[in-house]
Amino acid sequence: MTTLVTGGTGTIGRLIVRGLLERQVPVRIASRRVPQEVPAGAEHVTVDLTGPLPAGLFDGVRQLFLFPADGDLAPALKEAAGAGVEHVVVLSSLAAAGEKERDLTSDSGLHHRAVEEAVAASGLPTTTLRPGTFATNLLFWAHSIRFSGGVDGPYPTSAQAPVHEADIADVAVAALTDGRHRGTVHRLTGPQALTQADQLAVIAAALGRPLTYRTITPEQFTATMSQWMPPGIIAMMLRYWAETVDDPDAVTSTEAITGRTRSLTEWACDHVADFR
Repeated sequence: MTTLVTGGTGTIGRLIVRGLLERQVPVRIASRRVPQEVPAGAEHVTVDLTGPLPAGLFDGVRQLFLFPADGDLAPALKEAAGAGVEHVVVLSSLAAAGEKERDLTSDSGLHHRAVEEAVAASGLPTTTLRPGTFATNLLFWAHSIRFSGGVDGPYPTSAQAPVHEADIADVAVAALTDGRHRGTVHRLTGPQALTQADQLAVIAAALGRPLTYRTITPEQFTATMSQWMPPGIIAMMLRYWAETVDDPDAVTSTEAITGRTRSLTEWACDHVADFR
């Protein structure tokens, strides 16, 4: 029984592929780009799931990990259902749940709700993964840390519970290999809500040198980031950070699902090279 992992060459997808292969599950990797190397025991298909699909993409596939790509996923999901796929594990976002008013109109909330709705319309049995803030978002700070010894931000006391990408992958592997997860929605966060200043301190400890959080205004942040980011993304980030000053992220550990959860300290140690 083959498992198709879409986005299988990405940060989380690679870890899912590795976890499945360790369990001797046959894997077909789907991605838009050809990887430099395909792991032993896996096969690779170059495909954009939102466009024309190659013949045989779903041949022998019974389970699908669905990366939430931009675009219309409905035709691919319809073809998957027709080909005999029995289960979809979809990577979504906490924003799709609409737990906060800000999520109802945020770019992330709108996108991931559309993905979840497309999966639901396919009629395929589903496990939904809704992670909160990815710890990998902190790589956004890497350039500033390397060259200025700190970061500039508007909300040093804004508190998030960053989740390690490996924890998300472990939950996905559990869902793909244990039928008890079918029909469930998993809310995923890191084990602790930390202020942005404290998150920077964790990275500093991993690096073994002090780092400074330099407070700037939201307007200054917008002016700088508008060179690289769409206005909607900047507005979403600022509102989220502003609201999590007094209302920190609620914590839902992955430990109940996989038996472990990784701290931000572990994540920072895993990514020391990215900040040097």
